[in-house]
Amino acid sequence: MTIQTKRIYEPADAKDGLRILVDRVWPRGISRADARIAAWEKDVAPTTALRKWFGHKPERWAEFRTRYAAELKRNPAVDALRKLVRGKTVTLLYGARDQEHNQALVLAAFLRPSRRPVKAASGTVASGRAKTGKTRKSARA
Repeated sequence: MTIQTKRIYEPADAKDGLRILVDRVWPRGISRADARIAAWEKDVAPTTALRKWFGHKPERWAEFRTRYAAELKRNPAVDALRKLVRGKTVTLLYGARDQEHNQALVLAAFLRPSRRPVKAASGTVASGRAKTGKTRKSARA
């Protein structure tokens, strides 16, 4: 299973595989035809309360990841999504402008069997750290 993330405003590509929108609210200015999605899984998106609290403020990113992961653990819609994506190439689509701090990154990391960070379109990973090519050990030195 390969899980990627991408802004829904970026053009669809054959490499996207199964395109799944994971926002609770439909993104502005995009038609359903232009979105070219296989599914809209709004029930796996953060709750409205969490989404509003986060407000895409980078300083709240760490706490948002923790709170959203807790929501996902209790969310029965996650099991259905896991079945849908099993063994496939999947692109989780989101509307947020910030490619480094969004729910799709958290969800992608949560869905991966190993729970390893997931590359975003911008080259960042779900942890919110930039991809440097260095190992953790050398990055600390």
